[in-house]
Amino acid sequence: MNLKKGKKFILLLLGALFMVVGCSQNSNQLVMVTEAGFAPYEYYENGEIVGVDVEIAKEIAKELGKELVIKDTAFDVIINELNSGKADFAAAGMSITEDRKEKVDFTIEYTTSNQVIVVSKDSPYQSISDIDLKEQRIAVQLGSVADTYVTKNYPQATLNRQKKFLVAAEDVKNNKSDCIIMDALPAEQLVSKNPELKILDGVLFSDSYGMAVKKGNKELLDSINKVLKRLMEEGKIEEYILQFGGE
Repeated sequence: MNLKKGKKFILLLLGALFMVVGCSQNSNQLVMVTEAGFAPYEYYENGEIVGVDVEIAKEIAKELGKELVIKDTAFDVIINELNSGKADFAAAGMSITEDRKEKVDFTIEYTTSNQVIVVSKDSPYQSISDIDLKEQRIAVQLGSVADTYVTKNYPQATLNRQKKFLVAAEDVKNNKSDCIIMDALPAEQLVSKNPELKILDGVLFSDSYGMAVKKGNKELLDSINKVLKRLMEEGKIEEYILQFGGE
């Protein structure tokens, strides 16, 4: 073996050893990536991430006999976290869309999302039917289904994309945006903590949430689906929504 080939062999051997050691260190962990600003699905309480998706994730980890690790990141990079191998699955109130299905594999639907409009308490509007969205400055969460919806249906509107709903709320309160489009349950949480805001009557549109894994990870997908089906049959997901939704 010449020197050049010998060096190449050693590098390959070290690389293989690193992969084995790296996997063995994390084999007992299940990493969930989320954006913890979406109550009641995932949010911070006393410094800890809690919520509907967290309770479901605990059951998934229990089913697999692993330690649950929750990674909080920006919503618009969640899919990249999965595809780069930095997380095992995503649970972040993720709407199942055709565009996302091209990038990740989704579980079965486990809850339905109603999208609503949040405005200033002083707004003259009372119902969704009162407001002409194409004339509004609309705040949405970057990369969310609301972002896609407004981009497609109201290209004339001014779209203010924010990473956090709290920032969107401040925009409305400070007259930088006219309204926010978001899921009904987090909207209720947001308004309860921001009395300067209100939710207009009616539902703008509905969609369904699923959890996501890297494309081709059928083993993990099947395990998550098994847990979701059981929790749905037991009525546990509804219990979690009531528990963390404060209803």
